[in-house]
Amino acid sequence: MATATMPTTQHPVTISATKLLINNRWIPSVSGKEFSTVNPSTGEEICRIAEADAADVNKAVAAARAAFERGPWKKINASERGRLLNRLADLIEKHTDELAALEALDNGKPFTIAKAVDVPMAVACYRYFAGWSDKVQGRTIPVDGDFFCYTRLEPVGVVGQIIPWNFPLLMQSWKLAPALATGNTVVMKPAEQTPLSALRVGELIMEAGFPDGVVNILPGYGPTAGAAIASHMDIDKVAFTGSTEVGQLVMEAAARSNLKRVTLELGGKSPNIIFADVDLDEAVEGAHFGLFFNHGQCCCAGSRVFVEEKIYDKFVEKSGARAKRRTVGDPFNPTTEQGPQVDDVQFDKVMGYIESGKKEGANLVCGGKRAGDRGYFIEPTVFADVQDDMKIAKEEIFGPVMSIIPFKSMDEVIDRANRTTYGLAAAVWTRDVQKALAVSNSVRAGTVWVNCYNVIDTRAPFGGFKQSGIGREMGEYGLQQYTEIKTVTVKL
Repeated sequence: MATATMPTTQHPVTISATKLLINNRWIPSVSGKEFSTVNPSTGEEICRIAEADAADVNKAVAAARAAFERGPWKKINASERGRLLNRLADLIEKHTDELAALEALDNGKPFTIAKAVDVPMAVACYRYFAGWSDKVQGRTIPVDGDFFCYTRLEPVGVVGQIIPWNFPLLMQSWKLAPALATGNTVVMKPAEQTPLSALRVGELIMEAGFPDGVVNILPGYGPTAGAAIASHMDIDKVAFTGSTEVGQLVMEAAARSNLKRVTLELGGKSPNIIFADVDLDEAVEGAHFGLFFNHGQCCCAGSRVFVEEKIYDKFVEKSGARAKRRTVGDPFNPTTEQGPQVDDVQFDKVMGYIESGKKEGANLVCGGKRAGDRGYFIEPTVFADVQDDMKIAKEEIFGPVMSIIPFKSMDEVIDRANRTTYGLAAAVWTRDVQKALAVSNSVRAGTVWVNCYNVIDTRAPFGGFKQSGIGREMGEYGLQQYTEIKTVTVKL
């Protein structure tokens, strides 16, 4: 396999995996097509990647089906599945710097954050589900009559997984770990914008000793490779993380093909509600982190910041000042807080929303322009006096754009917070425990944070209400998405 070494400011990155991983072999696509993966800090090509489409999906599904039904994977003890996942976790941890550098190069996130957050959280995810591998248990049921009734939790089968570009390494772990812990086989499509870390993990999967066909990784585009996975008649389940619009297409394709099982983690427009009784500086920093983390490219970003009128003006002033202090630049510079948006498409989308905010009359407190003269960097942007019916208050921006909205009362803000098609996350900041619980219990969201934001742990389920998705990832609930319940009744 060809190897390319990319120079960076401090970390040379060796790229060895650029083809498709099918049946534990690195092969070119059937069509021979390739696509470029681009460094978002410069707009320059990093390398060429094999481009999968429907023919390659067919090959990968056949390999996964054979592994599931006839290969050694079917006979491996549950405890051995756990050992393999732990070996993979150890290998990922061993290559922390390398994988963090790949994330910084291909995605644009700061190397220091990828090293401190993304890689350790991925390792923790594999280890957590490794521990569950031999604890997926059924129950006995005392049915009427002279019968012995019990349930078994069995793997769904061949699973198609489509992951996004905002947290490539971490989202790969969220999908792979529970699927493998429960005995499934996988055909995975990483995002075309960020395939490098997923492919490198493919090498580590082979090194860990997973049998042929258990994990197959197919970089490619959504309308070709992704659509082929969603509609494939021999895939038993599809798991997708991405936009609500594409999630609807995935669900439709799954229904029209073989009614395959579906889990979807989709978009969000999360309310971050701040009452006047808070420590103002703490709330400002918390809201800043809740929106600007990962360049605003978080599905759960607190993009609607509702602030009680009594402290609104001070909050806007301090939030603008904090955004102006945010360091934007080279992901490999240890002082950088924010790198570039992932590609030119996302850059143009975010800039379009900023222009919309200006035209609709929101007050631009700071930012709003390109940062630097190359790459896809955007200044941290804060809008005040945002109205609920403005585009920037209704639609998911997925970029470093904060909308600050005033409110008067708790009942009012709960109603306005719920006035959205999304329901992924929310937060409330207050010293009043009754107020905190009232908001937490009333806001329709899969996750609610109190006096904090973006606290995510492998043990805690994550997913959305309404058009933010179906099902949950992580925690014990994550296992349920990858098992079928079988009831067995024996006459005694």
